[in-house]
Amino acid sequence: MRYFIELAYNGTPFFGWQRQPNQLTVQEILENDLSMLLKTDIELVGCGRTDAGVHAKQYFAHFDFDGILSESDCGNLQYKLNSFLQKEIAIRSIFQVEDELHARFSALDRTYRYYVATAKDPFNFPLTYRVYEKLDMDVMNLAAEYLIGNQDFTSFSKLHTNVNNNFCEVKRAYWEQHGELLVFTITANRFLRNMVRAIVGTLLFVGKGKISIADFQNIIEQKNRCEAKLSVPAHALFLEEVNYKFK
Repeated sequence: MRYFIELAYNGTPFFGWQRQPNQLTVQEILENDLSMLLKTDIELVGCGRTDAGVHAKQYFAHFDFDGILSESDCGNLQYKLNSFLQKEIAIRSIFQVEDELHARFSALDRTYRYYVATAKDPFNFPLTYRVYEKLDMDVMNLAAEYLIGNQDFTSFSKLHTNVNNNFCEVKRAYWEQHGELLVFTITANRFLRNMVRAIVGTLLFVGKGKISIADFQNIIEQKNRCEAKLSVPAHALFLEEVNYKFK
């Protein structure tokens, strides 16, 4: 039987989601605890990779298990996992799905948000990126419109990644102001490694008046990572939502 786990995590102490040698990752911790509780080796398949330090307010993974877990069993497993797991990881739900549903490939789209602080705040600084220059949000939103659609995002991808192509379909991309926070939201069917952080870093150059909207459009069209600006830090990036068509 196939089961989905919905979880959230603060990525600060982790080297991302995916298991890696000699690094602390969310996948490794969760697989170890699940294997112990279910008394068999459990392998998780996540809905995607998150870079070191990136957070997830909603993340999904699936695992296959020979036994049948009732709704009550899933609730008990959720409770036990939350008791064992460190404070940076929280299990939201565990539920059975159709065998063909895949945490990664069945996701319809994913939404990320990046949080930029425009003023000093002693409470939100660990989870926001402080910018000291004045930003023109209207101009950044005009530039962000060029991200919409199915196109090649090589200019915003980490180099030498093992993917077949760099095409992504961006469904929305925009900035909003919430008090002293500027929040960038982007939804797409898939994301390349480092893509959101490179986009935000380049859009901030637009907002500071260092490059124009036409320059931003040209960066996309060049399909050259060297053309884009520096990536912003990981600690202010959140995977906010992953959508599926559950029956």
